[in-house]
Amino acid sequence: MLTGKSNAVTRYVMAEEYLKYIVEQIHSTVVATVDEDGLPVTCVIDMMYADEKGLYFLTAKGKSFYKRLKDKGFIALSGKKGEDTMSCAAVSVRGKVKEIGSDMLSVLFEKNPYMFEIYPTEDSRKALTVFQLYEGSGEWFDLSKKPIERDSFSFSGAESRESGYFVTEICIGCGACQSDCPQSCINFTNGKAVIRQQNCLHCGNCAAVCPVGAVIVR
Repeated sequence: MLTGKSNAVTRYVMAEEYLKYIVEQIHSTVVATVDEDGLPVTCVIDMMYADEKGLYFLTAKGKSFYKRLKDKGFIALSGKKGEDTMSCAAVSVRGKVKEIGSDMLSVLFEKNPYMFEIYPTEDSRKALTVFQLYEGSGEWFDLSKKPIERDSFSFSGAESRESGYFVTEICIGCGACQSDCPQSCINFTNGKAVIRQQNCLHCGNCAAVCPVGAVIVR
């Protein structure tokens, strides 16, 4: 995780940190949208700015990507930073987008000066428009840590849902799940198994080997 985060008060700041990490450390992300046939389409889009209100990017109004954004108003994106798999941190976000026009275009060009080479004149920039990912949720996943680290976050009022594997009260404390956990992230409290969610791979081994079905997935 980017900083120490132990209570609800810090979670809003935490979400903004993750969004800024996407912009400043990853920048080029794989974005998924849905076409008119309901099929997924991916493209690489630079995330150019982030603040407490969300993520900002631009596109040309003549592109099919623009049409998909306007039709569906929803995207999912992922990106990672690292030299190889075992040194990488990845962030994924999904949420609602809206067109905010040219009001922030100068800000995005100022913070991403390479855009002046792609659209060198004011006339050429008339094709561009800015979108804001204004409400969403996401996940941080860091394979460079031992054990791995994961975290979930949300921003601008989006619901943050718990996901992963959880041990219920019918656990008999047999230890079968602990021995099969690849990240050794299962502890025992008062004879019951407890999964450390921030280190869990979501592999499902614990649920598969539990003899009484005490492990559930959300």
